[in-house]
Amino acid sequence: MKRIIVQMCLGSLVALVGATNGRVALVAAAEQPNVVLIMADDMGFEALSVNGSESCKSPNLDKLAAQGVRFTNCFSNPICTPSRTKIMTGQYNVRNYVKFGRLERDQTTFAHQLKAAGYATCIAGKWQLGQQKDSPQHFGFEQSCLWQHTRSGRSQADGKKIDRRFVNPLLEFNGVGKDYTGGEYGPQICTDFICDFIDKNREKPFLVYYPMILTHCPFDPTPDSTDWDPKRLGSTTYKGDRKDPQRHFRDMVAYADKAVGQIVSQLEKSGIRENTLLIFTGDNGTDKPIVTPWNGRQVAGGKGSMTDAGTRVPLIASWPAGIKQPGRVVDDLVEFCDMLPTVCEVTGAELPPNDPGDGASFLPVLTDKASEREKEWIYIWYRGQVMVRNKQYSLVAKADGSNAKLTRYRGPFDGEQRKNSELTDAERQIKKQFEATATRLAETRLSSTKQ
Repeated sequence: MKRIIVQMCLGSLVALVGATNGRVALVAAAEQPNVVLIMADDMGFEALSVNGSESCKSPNLDKLAAQGVRFTNCFSNPICTPSRTKIMTGQYNVRNYVKFGRLERDQTTFAHQLKAAGYATCIAGKWQLGQQKDSPQHFGFEQSCLWQHTRSGRSQADGKKIDRRFVNPLLEFNGVGKDYTGGEYGPQICTDFICDFIDKNREKPFLVYYPMILTHCPFDPTPDSTDWDPKRLGSTTYKGDRKDPQRHFRDMVAYADKAVGQIVSQLEKSGIRENTLLIFTGDNGTDKPIVTPWNGRQVAGGKGSMTDAGTRVPLIASWPAGIKQPGRVVDDLVEFCDMLPTVCEVTGAELPPNDPGDGASFLPVLTDKASEREKEWIYIWYRGQVMVRNKQYSLVAKADGSNAKLTRYRGPFDGEQRKNSELTDAERQIKKQFEATATRLAETRLSSTKQ
């Protein structure tokens, strides 16, 4: 009889298990959970029907929320690469963000930590974190299927630059390019790649990180759109070739939701759905051309801005074997640096050496013990500006905390900037505390990278 050690998903306790005829027989419910982290591109909080969208439909994500935990106060950075750096390293951008399109190679990611804990690791979707051929593997991902890895993901035809992320895409598998011209759809190829990885690794713990290509512009037809054209070689304009971005965005949200449904179905077919933690979020707010009817009002996309529309993103967690009291809607504060400590605690992986403690695991929220978690404010550093906020107030200032303006929120997308002369004593104290936090963190600029 072979013996293996399985680490408890909620701690360091281990149990011995035996295997007979090649199949593992657990003697305790201590199997390490799989982790699937999905991050949509340019999909704000308002884009999901479960969050109040009146135009976009997301039935698969709605179902996951009903069976898991839905968060209403999750905040990203306002734009792509800063969010990707933050979510993977668990650190505020002030410490380690240097340049758009690059993750410094001295950084440690959640893939490193889970790989060290015995996990198979995989990434698919949009990379944008370094053009070296080995970049995904360097950062802990054993298998990769990516757009915008060693090349731009665009081609030239008739003097025009063509975006090749969607129809007939330019992708790379473990750094080796493959150009599609047979009517394939980039997001579908990535989803199929993930499903194949899941099934091949169903008998051992794995991490799947899926930074989706959807729903970033160009706002173009999907294979489920009425005007889908498999012969197109991509878009010749950045925002899309068609004149109906609102409809195409709705189609793109629907296709992203369909991909989530396919992954859930694969987990079920592979017999591992129960002990798989699936997390869904978005990397920043919806792009500015998109206006979404939401809870009786119109929400204009705010990507790139230090506002609710630029930073408030969906967050849904589903884990049948681990979530207590499923179906909850919670207002606990979550920011992207919380992802790394969460997946480390869930899997029993260690935190990176010299982790600064910027993130706070939200595992206690999933297990219905939110009182054990401390998270009173979140912090965003972006292009010389910072945001410090709690559930009701946000402060946007220069990076050193100066020129600060306080906004009071009555709910999502319902903020009112407060004049200094009108601040209550309590609001003055909040502003002072937030300014002090911004000033303190400004002193940590590039403290965790050699660059």
